[in-house]
Amino acid sequence: MIHSPYIRKPASVQSVMLTVLIALIPGIAAYVWQIAAVVLVNLVIATVTALLAEAAMLKVRGRPLAPALSDLSAVVTAWLVVLCFPPILPWWATVLGVLIAIVAVKHLYGGLGQNPFNPAMVAYCAMIIAFPSLMSQWPPAGQLDLQTQLDLVLGGVRELDAITGATALDAIRTGLRAGNTSVDALLTQSAFGQFGGRGWEWLALGYLAGGIYLLVRGIITWHMPTAFIVGLAVISGAFWLTNPAQFASPLFHLASGGAMLAAFFIVTDPVSGAATPHGKLIFAAGIALIAYLIRAFGAFPEGIAFAVLLMNICVPLIDMNTQPPVFGHRGGKAR
Repeated sequence: MIHSPYIRKPASVQSVMLTVLIALIPGIAAYVWQIAAVVLVNLVIATVTALLAEAAMLKVRGRPLAPALSDLSAVVTAWLVVLCFPPILPWWATVLGVLIAIVAVKHLYGGLGQNPFNPAMVAYCAMIIAFPSLMSQWPPAGQLDLQTQLDLVLGGVRELDAITGATALDAIRTGLRAGNTSVDALLTQSAFGQFGGRGWEWLALGYLAGGIYLLVRGIITWHMPTAFIVGLAVISGAFWLTNPAQFASPLFHLASGGAMLAAFFIVTDPVSGAATPHGKLIFAAGIALIAYLIRAFGAFPEGIAFAVLLMNICVPLIDMNTQPPVFGHRGGKAR
């Protein structure tokens, strides 16, 4: 800053969360356009559930309702849960996922700013372990009309074999494990687009646009998104260069699944992530490494949620060992 005053009014939780919600809009718009418009219904269900759960827990804890309900933190969590879940989940699964995030992860650990684990990622991991079949039901991009989507979400109609298909990450994993094809041959299937999953490339661009908006507004710093994207590109690129027939390219991994959503909206969680500048780099790069190893060699096609939770456990150790030197001290000794 060149001119006074040099003291700025600190950003409120509400303003920060509102900015995050605005940043998610390009990705949501791409989701509606390319994958399933019913995601808007899921967002409404999740938002109402999150606010009701927040109010109930605040009441039980004897805390005032108005400040917490208006800070939009519960809404951000609800939206992230929906964007991580398959869009054609039945409504009760979305409700259950949001309840896990708000009640079990946020409030049982003390409320806003106290949870050591990312709420949306805990909800995802809990649901995919408890309901692996439901959590694997992704619609082919642009092939389900809105009425069919509503029937699946609200009506309980589950003729799944005819309407669901493998995601790009799952198609790669399953095809390569069959042992009779290569990455290039698999990329000709309908699940794939030009660079990654068909339709998901647009979502990646939407989340990238929203992430750049967060960077410009100063809501997040460059450390975590850069470390995650570079880390995922480097580790996937190393395997791809070694054996391109058996490992997908870095561009595929960045344009498929939840890579861009994670880079700017999940990894950057200020509560459960590392706090120091060097620690942020280590934290995000560790998530990228673990996520890729799960994608390439694990039992699940997408490993970001598990990677985030594993690195959440490491945050205290990372922060403790990456503290910047105290002003006026060098090597622990006063100058």
